[in-house]
Amino acid sequence: MRGGRAGLAIIAAVFLAGCGTSTPPAVRAAPPDPTLPARLVATASGERAVAHLERLQAIAAENGGNRALGTPGYDASVEYVAGALREAGFTVDTPSFDVRSFAVQNQSLTVDGAPVEATVMGFSPATPPAGLTAPLHVLALDATSGCEAEDFAGTPAGAIVLAKRGTCPFGAKSQNAKTAGAAGLIVANTEEGPFEGTLGDLPDTLPTTGVSSSVGDALAAEPGAAVTLVLATTTEQTTSRNVIAQTTTGDRDRVVMAGAHLDSVPEGPGINDNGTGSAALLDVALALGPAPAAANAVRFAWWGAEEVGLVGSTRYVEGLAPEDARRIALYLNLDMVGSPNPGYLVYDGDDSDRVGEGPGPAGSATVEQVLLEQLGAVGVQGSGTDFDGRSDYGPFIEAGIPAGGLFTGAEETKTDEQATQWGGRGGAPYDACYHQACDTVANVDRVALDRNIDALAGTLGRFALTLSGVPERQ
Repeated sequence: MRGGRAGLAIIAAVFLAGCGTSTPPAVRAAPPDPTLPARLVATASGERAVAHLERLQAIAAENGGNRALGTPGYDASVEYVAGALREAGFTVDTPSFDVRSFAVQNQSLTVDGAPVEATVMGFSPATPPAGLTAPLHVLALDATSGCEAEDFAGTPAGAIVLAKRGTCPFGAKSQNAKTAGAAGLIVANTEEGPFEGTLGDLPDTLPTTGVSSSVGDALAAEPGAAVTLVLATTTEQTTSRNVIAQTTTGDRDRVVMAGAHLDSVPEGPGINDNGTGSAALLDVALALGPAPAAANAVRFAWWGAEEVGLVGSTRYVEGLAPEDARRIALYLNLDMVGSPNPGYLVYDGDDSDRVGEGPGPAGSATVEQVLLEQLGAVGVQGSGTDFDGRSDYGPFIEAGIPAGGLFTGAEETKTDEQATQWGGRGGAPYDACYHQACDTVANVDRVALDRNIDALAGTLGRFALTLSGVPERQ
């Protein structure tokens, strides 16, 4: 899972091969089976999903400790998933695309000579080798801090600017700061914990780093302090692949789609993020099989380059012809479904929580309701979570495709109320190993993984039979 919403639709990636699956030949199938959802739940297996996780971890161990973009570990992950699907009888495509990747060699931030914890923003330009040293200029730290050119009125030329996270993409804040004549930008988070984001590979940005809310508060009290920012970064072009497979049965004009990102971050093997989503999806796909007795076709996708800005899913959606996009009735997303201190979160399709980005496209409320019902069937009361654009549903909802998905939480803190509801520890992260080397099989809550697999299986089976509540799009 990515660290921030910024740069959702502005990634320099170009398809080298077709973005969609080559349509498998249609086969004559039995009439839709009303017992399909129940049978799919009974057949799907958390135990088998764990076996997939163990293989993904072994792949990482055999390839430098990760399965990140542009690495042999990612290529081996693609071959593993594609091979399992082909062995089960699916027709599988692995369309490739170019993507610009970002790497950090060194980073540091000091204020009046004292080191400050900070994390470089993805696709940030590098500073000169000796770094930038300049006075700190503090913007108004309101909800739209740094989003408008007038926010930078009075910014001294060459200053390093402090802005607050919120409203607009990080890249827009960085572009505005450069236009105003600043030399660098610090973005303060709105909460504690690690703060990772991306500028989205935009032009005309400047060296940009992020800090926690408490560090931001401390810096805001020191306007004019001497700040030194050192960022050694590189941006390169590489190639990645998606994995796409579709059933041969069901109405091809009403496709139920489900996806999960297959890449990890470079820092670790990425077993919860997002081996769990990938393994859950693979287990359910194999349980369903390539020719189920279903009314609607089912398409599965494992996305590349999610961790650098949702590139695989974004380019897939952008590459669809309008009529092919309309054929996708809905999209289900799996990203981190086995967090060790799990929440049971479902994307808020109807915006009933009144938090963040608003509702999804028409039909998303039905997707949310079915997912909540399926969690309820395994004894869990789910709660809504915002469509904040941090995972691969983002390109689908931007294209007007109804969407939803399951999520057990990343670096955010589980509340005491949630701990009472679901168990686990209040006041602690859902996943303390998020984007770290300790994100291994040992980091996965197997009960949460099994429950989410059942919820996915029941939901996918329901929509494979009927799309009641999901309107056709024109």
